[in-house]
Amino acid sequence: MVHYCLIYITTKDEEEAREIGRALVSERLVACVNIHPIKSICWWQGEISQETEVAMLVKTKAELVDEVISRVKELHSYEVPCIVCLPIERGYPDFLEWINRSTK
Repeated sequence: MVHYCLIYITTKDEEEAREIGRALVSERLVACVNIHPIKSICWWQGEISQETEVAMLVKTKAELVDEVISRVKELHSYEVPCIVCLPIERGYPDFLEWINRSTK
């Protein structure tokens, strides 16, 4: 049985998100990337930081998550990028099969 994941990634701007997203899709590591502008408040280097960032929602197979993380780290500008994997427990079967067919 194939297992699927949604990976949440934040980037500094839309250009970086598009560059990472295009690489992941073209290398067939992911089926799809959604890009959304966000406002972030976080604790960073001893103080509260408020920034505009871009969030990416990435759909892939669980078996590809390590490769996705490695590739994102290669392309990402942040010292410590947010890259977290959330398992997809259930979903529309045809959509999940599309993820399977769209990835390597």
